[in-house]
Amino acid sequence: MRIHVLRREQRLPRSPEDVFPFFADARNLEAITPPLLRFRVVTPEPVDLRAGAFIQYRLRVHGVPVTWHTIIRDWSPPHRFVDVQVRGPYALWHHTHEFAATGDRGTVMRDTVRYAIGFGALGELVHRAVVRRDLQAIFDHRSAVVASLLA
Repeated sequence: MRIHVLRREQRLPRSPEDVFPFFADARNLEAITPPLLRFRVVTPEPVDLRAGAFIQYRLRVHGVPVTWHTIIRDWSPPHRFVDVQVRGPYALWHHTHEFAATGDRGTVMRDTVRYAIGFGALGELVHRAVVRRDLQAIFDHRSAVVASLLA
């Protein structure tokens, strides 16, 4: 199984202490995900993000309903957290979110996603044809929305 890595970096004009609470609210993930995915957090309120927190989502990928469950493996406010898929469309999904202070009282936000499709050569073909492009578009959308909301 081949592991792929998606890396993104974004500068935000607020400190990590100001930025982190936005990402600590699981419901905000709905706001930064492209509407086409119809992404919804289905875990009952309140969703208390912390190490060990279990979060359930529903979405549509190319019209196909998908159930996605993650667990928070690392919770280190206001600098880092890691979510890992325990059920969903990927053979592996390990997403590290990092928030580093800059000298101008801003934040560099870094996302590192390690993911694998599974299914051998067929999975690699689907990755090249669809998945890589979809993930890039999702993170492009997220970057634009986050910049707007946290400006």
